[in-house]
Amino acid sequence: MSDEKFPGWHGTTILAVRRGGKVVVAGDGQVSVGPTVMKGTARKVRRLTPGGHDVVVGFAGSTADAFTLLERLEKKLESAPGQLARACVDLAKDWRMDKYLRNLEAMLIVTDGKEIFVVTGAGDVLEPEHDVAAIGSGGNFALAAARGLMASDLDAEGVARAAMKIAADICVYTNGNLTVEILG
Repeated sequence: MSDEKFPGWHGTTILAVRRGGKVVVAGDGQVSVGPTVMKGTARKVRRLTPGGHDVVVGFAGSTADAFTLLERLEKKLESAPGQLARACVDLAKDWRMDKYLRNLEAMLIVTDGKEIFVVTGAGDVLEPEHDVAAIGSGGNFALAAARGLMASDLDAEGVARAAMKIAADICVYTNGNLTVEILG
């Protein structure tokens, strides 16, 4: 997020882990303004079911902006059922080119249980190389922890929960109050 528009706003760690035929998306519940925790129970991971296809989305950034993007993504998925990559690319194109959407301050992790994408307002639709993706204030901590835990015997949910705990122990903008969604 731009510090000029949103001074002192921090929060959110979203992590996606693919392992053993499952994809787990976990998000913490903390929203902070500067050194103040404004809310510890925010729900930043959502399950969408456009056209009967389950899709899980985690978001970081402005909540109102993220909900605008979730609505747009859901419409894209309804017009291209079962085509997650196409819907994400179409959303990223609109996000980058549309005068209104271009100002939205958020990032998304999107999965249908097979594919995982990080979608940004810069027009990026990125697939993780190592079956792990993370965004938000504590994203780098969660990503590093999850990549290290992939060498363990933990299942996808175990890796996600352990990595989020590590991120919460390190990042002051991340808490241990998790929302977890599982596909697969």
